[in-house]
Amino acid sequence: MCNQKIILGISCGDINGVGLEILIKAFTDTTLFDLFTPVLYVPSEILTFYIKQLQLDEFKFKVIHDINHLSSKQLNIVKLSSAEKIVIRPGFVDQRTSTITISSLDLAIEHWKNKKTDVLVTLPVNKFCLTFQNKEFVGHTEYLLTHFPKKENLMFLCAEDLKIATVTNHISISKVPSVITKELLIRKINILMDSLKLDFLISKPKIAILGLNPHAGDSGLIGLEEEQIIEPVVELFCNSGELVSGPYSADGFFGSANYKHFDAVLGMYHDQALIPFKTISFGRGVNYTAGLPCIRVSPDHGVGYDIVGKGVSKTDSFISSLFLARDIYKNRQLFT
Repeated sequence: MCNQKIILGISCGDINGVGLEILIKAFTDTTLFDLFTPVLYVPSEILTFYIKQLQLDEFKFKVIHDINHLSSKQLNIVKLSSAEKIVIRPGFVDQRTSTITISSLDLAIEHWKNKKTDVLVTLPVNKFCLTFQNKEFVGHTEYLLTHFPKKENLMFLCAEDLKIATVTNHISISKVPSVITKELLIRKINILMDSLKLDFLISKPKIAILGLNPHAGDSGLIGLEEEQIIEPVVELFCNSGELVSGPYSADGFFGSANYKHFDAVLGMYHDQALIPFKTISFGRGVNYTAGLPCIRVSPDHGVGYDIVGKGVSKTDSFISSLFLARDIYKNRQLFT
């Protein structure tokens, strides 16, 4: 078992959102430096702005010019430069921030690829702002494919009481039925199963598959996707000896707490998975991208424009992200 501290590469997210505020508040707990060496990619003046706003003048950080010379007892900053004057407007949508957000994420990924960091932590972004900078950015999960093009990934929401993934991510609900195919479903189940084995050390995962339609199609009365696509795939895995079952009607499945009998659940689309997850685990959950060589985690919430600077933001989800990343990193070391 690996007992070393892990190096966190942290992208800054939306500089007008709640991410940097949460990060600063989290690392006022100096015991975290016993487990983590954090590296944040952000213009230092932005971090200083939020430190002053939080009235945490005693908070210290180190601006580094060489990623090989990290401080082990404080937050490290890889300072980003900006061609434009930086305007910080906490709580406001500002597409001018997108250049910083993308530059931070790209450099964090580059340093991970060069083995300068161990895991990638992404602070929340505003997708609307980012599309002005990069049309491919409809979400972190999809954007990572531009850096790992041969690796299909899986949005995997994780908490102690529920782990749930999605077959489709950030696409219009009208497009979901046409996207879901047997081939896609098989690939997503395999990614989920592999992640449960490798990242969570569950040797024989028990996975529940949700239906697409209300009442899981009601024997074809409401829709045929269950009978024609989902059920044959479930049968395929069952015949190969895997503990995959379904399709389950999503409302009854969560209403009866049936999810507690499974190691993970696979939903067909974003809200089918995210609504129950955030209802059950909000503030404690982690958004993990399964299937990649890179361990990428993020808090399970957005930019929180409505609470920036009000002193009510909570660090629980961010800190949970760090510890999940550490656990997965240690688990993967057992297979190397």
